[in-house]
Amino acid sequence: MSSGDFLYNEFGSYLQRLFGCKVQKITIDGGFTCPNRDGTKGRGGCTYCDNRTFSPAYCHKHLPVAEQMRTGIAFFARKYPQMRYLAYFQAYTNTYDSLENLKRRYEEAIAVEGCVGIVIGTRPDCMPGELLGYLKELSARTFVLVEYGIESTSDKTLIRINRGHDYACAVDAVKRTAACGISVGAHIILGLPGEGREELMRQAAELSKLPLTTLKLHQLQLIRGTRMAEEYEASPADFSLFSLYDYIETVVDYVERLNPSFVLERFASQSPKELLIAPDWGLKNHELVEKIKRRMRERNTWQGRIFND
Repeated sequence: MSSGDFLYNEFGSYLQRLFGCKVQKITIDGGFTCPNRDGTKGRGGCTYCDNRTFSPAYCHKHLPVAEQMRTGIAFFARKYPQMRYLAYFQAYTNTYDSLENLKRRYEEAIAVEGCVGIVIGTRPDCMPGELLGYLKELSARTFVLVEYGIESTSDKTLIRINRGHDYACAVDAVKRTAACGISVGAHIILGLPGEGREELMRQAAELSKLPLTTLKLHQLQLIRGTRMAEEYEASPADFSLFSLYDYIETVVDYVERLNPSFVLERFASQSPKELLIAPDWGLKNHELVEKIKRRMRERNTWQGRIFND
């Protein structure tokens, strides 16, 4: 393979090929909690986590799922009347409830006119076999993507950030889900404490062994009120927050090592300014993406250039 015009597999293009039209995810709050908050696995959640950082203005958890979908669709349909939509259950752990309650919420979402599928954000330790069987059946009726928060391939890091599961648990969940013919996504945070460049490059190679459909990356962000923010204030030397230049170089190095079949959905996260401590690069996500693309062209590189299968 030579680079040509190919830089990486873009999520928008993937959806366009799959559905033949522009597709937008609508964030849904199903009113779930997390085993890392209710005492089952722990309390307080992951040390970096604050769900306010990724809840859009149109998302209101007190509303029924179908109404949240319709509100989100109305938000986007003004600009793109022909667009289709995916229901994105994002906040907390969206497989952490009884099977009956989960099915009711999922089915309510996909029944909304214009919805062509569902994306379910969850933890690797919250995918029981019974639910997986239902999702396999559901995937025969509509598009289903299960997105696992993996965050790191290092057990040492996972302990430090209070994830409540190890990497082997993530590998097992991804493989079981893919074996059912369900599309699988993963979420990774770059720059967690103790993870330098060499660790991250090994991580890219390790993730590339998994049967993933999609992958999300984003930079570590310190959010006000989180336990990690307190840790940073107490011991800033434990953290190596990316400069913009270093992050772009790291992402390009990382993408070079990734399985070229992975669809890359995101390279960064943008938190509200009033919540963000650091790093603040003063860029919108799409501006950062353009800088990453530009750097890939400058380096004449592309996704999977040095991938070893």
